[in-house]
Amino acid sequence: MSDFLERVAAERRADVAADAASRDEFALRAEAMTWHRQLGLRVQSYAQRLQVIAEIKRVSPSSGVLDVGVDPSAQARRYAAAGASAISVLVEPRHWGGSLADLEAVRASVELPVLAKDVVVDERQLLLVRAAGADIVLLIAELLDDETLRRFVQMARHLGMEALVEAHEPLAFGRAVASGARLIGVNARNLRNPGVIDSGRIRQLHSFVLPTQVLVAESGITSIDDARMLPARVDAVLVGTALMRADDPGPLIRGIASIKRTVSV
Repeated sequence: MSDFLERVAAERRADVAADAASRDEFALRAEAMTWHRQLGLRVQSYAQRLQVIAEIKRVSPSSGVLDVGVDPSAQARRYAAAGASAISVLVEPRHWGGSLADLEAVRASVELPVLAKDVVVDERQLLLVRAAGADIVLLIAELLDDETLRRFVQMARHLGMEALVEAHEPLAFGRAVASGARLIGVNARNLRNPGVIDSGRIRQLHSFVLPTQVLVAESGITSIDDARMLPARVDAVLVGTALMRADDPGPLIRGIASIKRTVSV
């Protein structure tokens, strides 16, 4: 069985090399640093209600086509009107149908923090998503060694972004927590084999996150009941496929955002 995550990582390395050959890094750095606004994820550890990071993606590697013709600007506005705390945008093109153009369109449409979802293997990708307007960038702990992970977290912060460091595997989650990131995600989906979702992974790992870190539950959340059953330590949920399939994503966002949390400081 092929390792899906490693295959995508190899593709993204080739993409970065092609971009580097066509665009001067100095100019790209200058473009990335023109962003003065910094919108951190508007959630806090021990917030009173669950926060929703609503995702825009055209394709799912496990579920197939969701909505290749989606208008990312209009979808982002629908999410924002329903009470989402942030918008997640796929920028990986082959398997999720994303693009930097989608990220730019969302950035121009809403005032909420925007999360760039990619398989990041090179610091140039941090420059690219920041230049397109990202406030947060996803890093996958399974792909990056400790030194690179910490360096990318610090570079994101230097550029005015936060890093959401996610993991599925327990050992990688420990590395994510130790990376210095303020936002930590547990992905129920095994990106090495995207068809596999372990809904119990968040219950296995939630207690290891630091009190100062925001904990995000990712993947496998398709209903309000799914969100309600999450451990109380979870601060936010990232929901994509269920929202992209919904005729109206508003009720699901509003329902999750109304869930009270019982954790006390």
